[in-house]
Formats: sequence, C-alpha cells, structure tokens
Amino acid sequence: MVVQDLVLSSGRRPRVALVLGSGGARGYAHIGVIEELEARGYEIVGISGCSMGALIGGLHAAGKLQEYRDWVTGLDYMDLFRLVDITWSPMGAIKGEKVMEVIGRMLEGRTIESLPIPFTSVATDLINQKEVWFQEGSLEQAIRASIAVPGVITPVHHHGRTLVDGGLLNPLPITPAVAWHADMILAVNVTAQNINATLDELMPNWGKTGKKNAEPSAMGEWMQRVRGRASLLMDRLNFWEAEDNEPSKEGQGSDTHWGKLDVILQSFEVTQSALTQYKIAGYPPDLLIEIPRTACGGYEFHKAKQLVELGKNMAATKLNEWEETHPRLSGDLD
Repeated sequence: MVVQDLVLSSGRRPRVALVLGSGGARGYAHIGVIEELEARGYEIVGISGCSMGALIGGLHAAGKLQEYRDWVTGLDYMDLFRLVDITWSPMGAIKGEKVMEVIGRMLEGRTIESLPIPFTSVATDLINQKEVWFQEGSLEQAIRASIAVPGVITPVHHHGRTLVDGGLLNPLPITPAVAWHADMILAVNVTAQNINATLDELMPNWGKTGKKNAEPSAMGEWMQRVRGRASLLMDRLNFWEAEDNEPSKEGQGSDTHWGKLDVILQSFEVTQSALTQYKIAGYPPDLLIEIPRTACGGYEFHKAKQLVELGKNMAATKLNEWEETHPRLSGDLD
C-alpha cells in the first residue's frame, strides 16, 4: 500500500487498521494510543490483538474501553491482590476468573460478529501448535483464550482444543489487518528491544505533576504479595519462591534473585519480543509505535495510569512525524 498516492474523499477521516501486541501490563499503553488516534479524528476500521492487545482491542470494539480504563486506573495494590485467584491446577497458577467476571459484566455477552468494528483475537492451540483466530463467537471467550499465559493463567478448552496466549506464536498479529480497507496499518509493539529505558526515564515529568505514588521495588510489591499467598497455599511445592540456598552469581544483584514465576514470565517475554521482530520484518506495518520492554515488568499492573499516558505520548510523537511526511492524512480530520 502506497499511502502517498491516497486521495481522501472530502470530509472522510483517515482509516486505521489497528494491531495491538501482547506484553502484559505494558499493554495499558494501547489505551493511550487509541485515545490519541480518536483525539486526532482517525477512524479505527478494524482491530487485531493478542493477549493484552486482544483485551484492550476487544473492549474498544465493544465500546467499553472507557469503563475498563476507569476501573483499572482506580485499582490499588490490595484490589489487585484480591483479583488473583490461585489454583492447584497443573495447567496454571491463576484461574483468572475474578478478572474475567468483571470484564464479562462489561461485555454483556457480546459476540464478535455483533461488534461495530471488525475484530480478531489471536490465541494458540497448544496441542496442534497452531494459531487460532477468533473472528466470531463469544468476545469474552476470545479474550480469555488470548490472555492465558502458559504456566501462569490456566488455558481455555474450546471445541476440543487447549488454547493459550496467542503470544506464543504471534505476539503482534499484523496479518489479519491486511484484509480491512484502511489508509494505513498501525501496529503497537509493547515488547520493543531497540529502546532501553524505564518508565520513569520515558516520563521524567510524571512525578512533578503529583500523579505518581511511591512505587515498590523492581520486583513489585504486588507480586511479592501474590508470591506470599501462593506459597502459603502450595506449602512444600515452593513453586513461586526463589531458592534461598542457591549461591549468588558473581556480578548479580538482589534483583536477579528470582522465583520460578519470574523465570516463566521473563522467558515468555523474551520469546515474544524476539518473535515480534520477525513478524514486523515479514509484514511491516505502515506505522509502528514501540513501547520498550524495559519500561516496566509485564506484571506491574499498578502502573496503569502512567502506562496509558506513555502510550498517548508515544503515539503523539509518531503520528506527528507521520503527518508531516503524509500531508494527505493530516490537517483538519473532524
């Protein structure tokens, strides 16, 4: 698609096919990207998403993103802790039912085919090792399947298949977006490796506005609470605990004294980050917004407000650059 050759009809808003990638808590940045697009008058004509991208994209397609934003930005550490439902299942440590119960009430039984915006959620068939695209049926189930991080959140059993997080095979599902009639494909990668910066470095003025609360250590106070509760439930299994008797390696600080959950999450994130680069190279989007993987941990959901603002800021910067070089897509878009 050669965007320079587009001639927009009088009064028509530029159309965007939106691709939202996986990345845990960093996926809150997707909310900010959508808000910036809408503020500029772009029309989102299709959304494909994986994991957190499927969650945010599905809620937006259903017209419930503002309600979800209000909810997550109002959660404190104890609220997050109460949402963690530990299970004894060998398929995962968390059932995810408490979170999905809230999301289910927002979605009110909506089906994908009833949405005003075409939507694709990507999951992984664990047994057959294939991507699964949800383009019809229950929106809630499509989201739940896509967020099932292997070993952490229990999988979804659907039509004889065992479905887990789509990020296992396709963390940035650009291919579905090609089918939509759009002026540009915009992809949001929240596991970028080419930028090495923390959230505080990316948003140095956040604390000056009075919005920033005292943050826990790099491991996160929230995750410390989760591990504490899980260790009580699992007793001798010690699944979530670090090995206290393991000698520290030379040059390693206390931040590298991980438990098994941390190893699972970090390994999954590293794999997703590398795989995303292949997807971008194979199907380059017209515009790519990248949120660095180092911005925060994938489980730091208490940073929702800051991450939404980060997404908005990063989108504004990229869209400014885009509009300067593509004048037919800029100007008065209302």
